[in-house]
Amino acid sequence: MTTTTNVAQDHATVGAQGDVHGDVYFYQVAADASPETQFAVGVRYLDARMPGEARELIELAVARGYETDEVRFHRLLARLSGRTLRELSPEEDIAALTAICGDMPPLGRGDEWTAGLKAVLRLMGSIGTTDTELAVKQLDDLHPVPRGKVLDHLGSLIEGPLVDQLWQRSIAQARANQLAGDRMDRIWMFFEPDPAGARAREVTPDATRVRDRVLAVLGTAVLLYAMGVLGRLLLQQGDLAARAAFVVAVAAGAVAMANAVPWHFARARLRAGDAVFAPPRPRGREAPGRGFARAVDRLFDHYFARYVPYGTDRDTWLEQTAGIRRHLRDELVEIYREQSVTARQIAWLVRHLVGDVRSRWENDTLTAYRAQLRTPLRVRAACLAGTAVAVVAVIGWVVPAAAGAAPLAGTGSALLAAVSAVVAVRTWLRIGTERRRVAADEAERAAKLRSRQEAHRRWKAKLSRRPTDAEMAAWLECDRKLLVDRMLALYRLRPSQIIAHTFIEAPGRPRERARMIRGPWRYTNYRLLLFLLTDSGVRHASVDLDFRAAQSRPTARMSFRFDAVAAAHVQGLAARQRQTFELTLVSGEHIEVEVTEPPTTDIRAGEDVTTLSRVAVDASGLTHTLNVLEGIAAEGKEWARHQRARTEERLTDLAATVKGLID
Repeated sequence: MTTTTNVAQDHATVGAQGDVHGDVYFYQVAADASPETQFAVGVRYLDARMPGEARELIELAVARGYETDEVRFHRLLARLSGRTLRELSPEEDIAALTAICGDMPPLGRGDEWTAGLKAVLRLMGSIGTTDTELAVKQLDDLHPVPRGKVLDHLGSLIEGPLVDQLWQRSIAQARANQLAGDRMDRIWMFFEPDPAGARAREVTPDATRVRDRVLAVLGTAVLLYAMGVLGRLLLQQGDLAARAAFVVAVAAGAVAMANAVPWHFARARLRAGDAVFAPPRPRGREAPGRGFARAVDRLFDHYFARYVPYGTDRDTWLEQTAGIRRHLRDELVEIYREQSVTARQIAWLVRHLVGDVRSRWENDTLTAYRAQLRTPLRVRAACLAGTAVAVVAVIGWVVPAAAGAAPLAGTGSALLAAVSAVVAVRTWLRIGTERRRVAADEAERAAKLRSRQEAHRRWKAKLSRRPTDAEMAAWLECDRKLLVDRMLALYRLRPSQIIAHTFIEAPGRPRERARMIRGPWRYTNYRLLLFLLTDSGVRHASVDLDFRAAQSRPTARMSFRFDAVAAAHVQGLAARQRQTFELTLVSGEHIEVEVTEPPTTDIRAGEDVTTLSRVAVDASGLTHTLNVLEGIAAEGKEWARHQRARTEERLTDLAATVKGLID
């Protein structure tokens, strides 16, 4: 036999942030849950290939009096799932199966679950016989749902010719279901986080200070007083031209002021808009490498580099949008910077914003605000003309006439009017511009928020097709079965020649991960360790699985005798530790792989570390594999014979009990 050393510690990583989906009812069982609910959640665990958790919940439901043919069907599947007869424990499994069948009432016609239960019992009753035709026919006649479950969970159970027939049916089902449910277009959604809600930066409140308002009122009051003195002097002096000029100056000043406010606002708004596109200044200190702000930086860098407008040079695009890229990044960091939001949860918004910038670039509307804020010629002309007329009228007629009537009072009032006018105009311009700025910002924010909310709705609608955890488990099971079939063909083995086959599902690298509340992590890439046990020894294969692409690549193969196994154990069995499987051969060769990650992060309400650790181990296949390999390490090549001897007598009793139900 050829031997290949396979040490996998380079696949270890220092944890990875994952996404936890918020369907709290999929695996959630309240303390006061009904037995029906306990059973339903148990079935979900079974469908997700976690038979240990399924057994516990289904047994609880049965203990509370909930027992139907559907319950009995799933109860048997949970007890037998994924194991061969030689792997069943006489003290626990076979004794439990015998008790279940012994307490079972006579079966009538019933529904599809009754038919499924009869088929399972028929398969169990065929143990040790060659009369398998009726069992196969009964299985083929089942409703597709129970038939699929039997093939999924009991394909390895029976020995002899029947197992080959069941295996071929199971493989045909796996090929049909591997890409079912629109897998290739939906599986990526499972690894997308639940998106954070749409937000927009709050409008900066009106910055007008009390001092500004006081100055505006005082300046206006002083101006009115000074103008009143000038007007009284002109009335006393009696010069009609000066009086007319005074009236013209007041009217022209009012016109100039009325047009100065929108002009001043438009210029301020234009400067603010241009500042967004100005090249950003270097930061004094970069954001931490693993922080939220740095992750948002990476998102903007990625999507701006990816969403290049048609016909535009990438470097030109990145250079000319550096300012708006920094502006948008700073906004998102400001409004989402909190512990409960990750950068991945706002990736949808980054894509939306970058797509909007690209669209406006392609439509040549990126700087459309400049045309929108261009002050009309009539406004500028009215402001300038009004100012000029007022100044000329005051200097040319009003001041000379007032000074002539009362030199001291006239000159003093004119100077006071000039100073107060400057103060009043500047403060009223600032106040008026700020009011318009707040109104414009609120309108702009409302428009941004509507656009972002619509983008959020579209993304949520797209993610509504996210697969369930059971679908993810079913696809993974299909990948695993097809891989086993591929290895059987490679080693030229029939299913009936396999004493047991075990899998360990370890996280691959690189990877993304996600899970449902109380569910196991699902990974984009897996490291699968397959062990095929035959009478002549063990066949091992290590495979890298790209789960999203449904593609696998064997990376190592190894064959060894039973007595070549020196030790099999797991490091880190505590709930808060990383769990690593280690298999050591007598020759010193070593297989090591990280199986589960410590579930100490991303804990949600209703979860606890112990349960999450147990679920992760159950889903990984670690317990099953460890039990088999520990037995081999302890007993060597005698393990298979001893295991058969341990179960033979109890299997005969079980077969007799089952036949009493189906005959």
